[in-house]
Amino acid sequence: MSDAFYLPLSDATFRSTEITGGPWDPRFQHGGPPVALLVHALERCEPVSGAELARVTAEFLGPVPIADLTVSAEVVRGGRRVQLLAATLSAEGRPVLRAQAWRLRRSRLEGLAPVSEPAGPALGGVAVSSPIGVDFGYARGLEWLVAGGVTTSPGPATVWARLRAAIVAGVPPSPMQRVVAAADSGNGISAVLDWNRWSFANVDLTVHLARPPHGEWICVDAATQLAEDGVALATSTLYDTDGRIGAGAQSLLVLPR
Repeated sequence: MSDAFYLPLSDATFRSTEITGGPWDPRFQHGGPPVALLVHALERCEPVSGAELARVTAEFLGPVPIADLTVSAEVVRGGRRVQLLAATLSAEGRPVLRAQAWRLRRSRLEGLAPVSEPAGPALGGVAVSSPIGVDFGYARGLEWLVAGGVTTSPGPATVWARLRAAIVAGVPPSPMQRVVAAADSGNGISAVLDWNRWSFANVDLTVHLARPPHGEWICVDAATQLAEDGVALATSTLYDTDGRIGAGAQSLLVLPR
């Protein structure tokens, strides 16, 4: 297995490795790694001391091929405390993924006490090689512990995930990179349809963080709501070992295979 999802060829060009592969088609990537690659670019775009990404929304313009990719990022709205950033991922000169992110400056405020949250799921569960019972590249790039539900049967499920490899070779994954890489599995682990009969790929991913995660393990507590017109919504509550950190959501287009 590769030690990274992407190998840098330059500051803006990256070679995809086999562990970016998704479950729908061997030619295309799972959504988690390319979103994490855009986060890598966003975090390095005109960084501001004390400011971190608090929300990332990624839009899939098409399947992301397992190929050489080019990344660009820019500041859309600047400021000392709040910045809006945008990034684009392209393959063979064609945009395939875009993201926008809000970067907010964090500072401790006198007299502001955090709202207490109930404890999240305990770290642990049944170790599996794939969160959906099918072998593919992305599944091999993470460790998986099923803490609730059954990921190979329809219905909600709770899974702990940890990256086995860096997003970009030679660069330790940031907290937000760890979160988006895991959060894009929400629709898979909470699947309500037969993988052999239906496709239900997400066209987007939004992650909101109240705080950055502590440690390497991310918990995705996911459920999918399905409508009869072929559209579904997968929502996830996200945790680290200290408690809830935020939420994720994915819009799904359902089609017969």
